[in-house]
Amino acid sequence: MPAAHGSDPPVTDEDRRVLRAPEADVVYRIRRTRAPIPGAPIVFLHGLASNMSRWSELTRLTTLSQRHDLVRIDLRGHGESMTRRSFDTRRWREDLRLLLDIEGAATAYLVGHSLGATVAMDFATSLPDRVAGLVLIDPVFREAVVAEKRHFVRGGPVFQAAAHLFRLCNRLGLYRRRLPPLDLERLDQQARAALADPDPARLEAFVRHYSSMREDLRHIPHANYLQDLVEMFRPLPALSVVKAPVLVLRSTIAGFQTESVVARRLGEFPRVRVEPIDCHHWPVTERPLEVRRLIEDGIGEMERSARS
Repeated sequence: MPAAHGSDPPVTDEDRRVLRAPEADVVYRIRRTRAPIPGAPIVFLHGLASNMSRWSELTRLTTLSQRHDLVRIDLRGHGESMTRRSFDTRRWREDLRLLLDIEGAATAYLVGHSLGATVAMDFATSLPDRVAGLVLIDPVFREAVVAEKRHFVRGGPVFQAAAHLFRLCNRLGLYRRRLPPLDLERLDQQARAALADPDPARLEAFVRHYSSMREDLRHIPHANYLQDLVEMFRPLPALSVVKAPVLVLRSTIAGFQTESVVARRLGEFPRVRVEPIDCHHWPVTERPLEVRRLIEDGIGEMERSARS
């Protein structure tokens, strides 16, 4: 029987694994369940300029470890899977497929935030039989981006060309030799303190800092950041081919997408439930307990539905 919310999940070890993928090593960490008959593994996919530490707190505290192996992956070009070679959504998809093959998983639940949600949707539309369920946290659709942010969509070819130029420089030996690590669990703790500040001016200043491109670029090669932007706004195919149930967690304050367009795209999923969360674009940071409970309940419901 699943544990009640707030109870301590079983303590399990997290193993570091290296996927020997073409042209890059991809690192992931897996927290193995002690369940005698585990459910499908749950793979957590981070967002733009991010890494697997986005999910450190959640995977350590969630009761989902009672039934599922929990996998945190550094997408190629991020964190411990650093590369200065080219990558794109197709390569991320193939890395994920190879990971499931190596782990002997016929299917998996995919939990993705922002760019990670894009990766999850791409995988689910390309390989629908490998997906047990999707949890999409603030998915982004290029056609929904509001007018004042459309330059990010229109700039795709420019970003792609600039990424290629940076990689040419890299091959000539022109690149930063050391990128400071980004510990998102520690940053989340700082963020929660700032978000609790009653002074609106200090809160606004923090939000600008937390979401700034300059801060992101301290931790990731310029070419990789630009490629992330390209992949974030690539067109997605029709979502009606996705067979698995879908849970969507949507921030209510972000405001950079047209709601009617997002609703239309999400409505393409045959089985979808949308839950609003009162926060900016960082639900895992701002509403950790609420997000954890929604994911636990959502995947539990997906499992029960699959068994019935």
